[in-house]
Amino acid sequence: MNLTVLDIVLLLLVLGLGGVIVLLMQRMARLAEEQKAEASEAQRILADARREAQVMLEAARSESRELLAAARSEAQAMREAAQTEIERTRQNLEARMQAQLKEERERLEAGVQASIRAAETTLKRDQEAIEREKEALRREQERLQAELNSVRAEREEQKRELERLARRSEQLDARAIKLDQQEEKLEAFEKTLYAREAELSSREKLIDQRLQEVAGMSQEEARNLLLSRLDAELEEEKAHRVKASLEKARLEVKREAQKLLAQAAQRQASETAAALAVSVVPIPSDAMKGRIIGREGRNIRTFEALTGVDLIIDDTPEAVLLSSFNPIRREIAKMALEQLVQDGRIHPSRIEEVVEKAKSEMKTYIYERGEEAALEAGVVGLKPGLVQLLGRLHFRSSYGQNVLKHSVQVAHLTGIMAAELGLDAAMGRRAGLLHDLGKSVDREIEGTHVEIGITLAGRFGEPKEVIDAIAHHHDPENGETLYSVLTAAADAISAARPGARRESLEEYIQRLEQLERIALSFPGVDNAFAVQAGREVRVIVKPDKINDSKATLLAREIAGRIERDMNYPGQVQVTVVRESRAVEYAK
Repeated sequence: MNLTVLDIVLLLLVLGLGGVIVLLMQRMARLAEEQKAEASEAQRILADARREAQVMLEAARSESRELLAAARSEAQAMREAAQTEIERTRQNLEARMQAQLKEERERLEAGVQASIRAAETTLKRDQEAIEREKEALRREQERLQAELNSVRAEREEQKRELERLARRSEQLDARAIKLDQQEEKLEAFEKTLYAREAELSSREKLIDQRLQEVAGMSQEEARNLLLSRLDAELEEEKAHRVKASLEKARLEVKREAQKLLAQAAQRQASETAAALAVSVVPIPSDAMKGRIIGREGRNIRTFEALTGVDLIIDDTPEAVLLSSFNPIRREIAKMALEQLVQDGRIHPSRIEEVVEKAKSEMKTYIYERGEEAALEAGVVGLKPGLVQLLGRLHFRSSYGQNVLKHSVQVAHLTGIMAAELGLDAAMGRRAGLLHDLGKSVDREIEGTHVEIGITLAGRFGEPKEVIDAIAHHHDPENGETLYSVLTAAADAISAARPGARRESLEEYIQRLEQLERIALSFPGVDNAFAVQAGREVRVIVKPDKINDSKATLLAREIAGRIERDMNYPGQVQVTVVRESRAVEYAK
């Protein structure tokens, strides 16, 4: 009969418990024998004492009758003392034996419990080892099953591949036979063509001879006559075309001038930035989050109350978030929190001190941004209050475009166009820089940014040309000076610049793709490129399929399709390019 590990362990445990029980019974038997021996010794002592008392009693009777009572009293006292001593000895022996029995029982119980715990531990380890073996066997079985499935799949794939190759081989054989037949037909057709070409060549010579006889002139004389007539017609056509071109040029002078001024905007490039509603502040460790929150949240409540910004502490590792739609408040809160984290002392009074310091530093920072913008735009003589308001535009955005960068760009464009028209370029830059001044405080004061800008410019004593540009940069037809028209044009150019604003970027990319897609949909077009921010599409045609006359018609058809299928500002120029090249190499 096979014995498992558990059976062997249980058998050893039973044998160990039996041995312990036998030892315990033997010890108890020895203790009982020792108790009996002690009791026999006490009885022997008592017997000796009785014999002594009897001898003494007899001696006392023989000596004197008077001493009988004393001897009896003494014997009685000795008897009581012996009984007392025997009882005390018995009690001591019983107490000692009970203590020894109790101690031995506790020791044996402790040994039994230790043996049981050791056996349980060994049994648990054995069970865990068996489970691990079972798990390993199960994983190995799964791996082998997966390998078996993979091998089966590979065999199926190889079988299908062999079948496909067999079919492919049959198809290739049939195709080879077909190609041989076609090759024979082509050889016969080629012979027929050679014969036909020889016949046509002879007929062509015969026709040339007959024509020369009928016309009364040679082939060279006829060619010269035809070329002379063609030269005369071309000279007349050229004159008509030159006259029509001049008339068209006179009619489009104004439009071309506007186009040149708009293209001048490409000389100015500026970056765009999108203002977010959330700022991320890095912290050295996640333990800092608890210090930022404070006891019962008092630190975070104080911080939010002083800054007006929501402090978001979530599971983001080593970072906290500041949320507010007011970018200036959010920047003040970011500066204050960074200083608190760097300092390490975070409590309500310290928070109040750091926030006030950050507000003071923010005023300086805003003034510096205003000075930098004025310097970049080339505008001088601005009053400090106006510079402060201009710097606030750094934290203002419109459709994702930074308003301060937009204002600087408008200033450059207005100055360039004013100089081209012979106006005061410095006044144009000043009007372009301040045209959105009202947006610096439009979230704090009632009214549109145009009305607020007019009030602020008048308060700081700006010229009437600047005030007029601020008032009419959205409706230049009502403006009193040319600077309002130039500012409106520069504002539109800056806002419409490809990629300047989020919505315009998507529309710009879609417009370019649609322009190229429309051009490529026509037959004979080899390639198409949308250039100049979608204001021109250049179409490359195949010269063997599109001749010069068809190129003009193709340009008109593409322009008509663009007008019907697309919405776009201004106009789109369609340029069709046809090119023929002959290349040879001198060796």
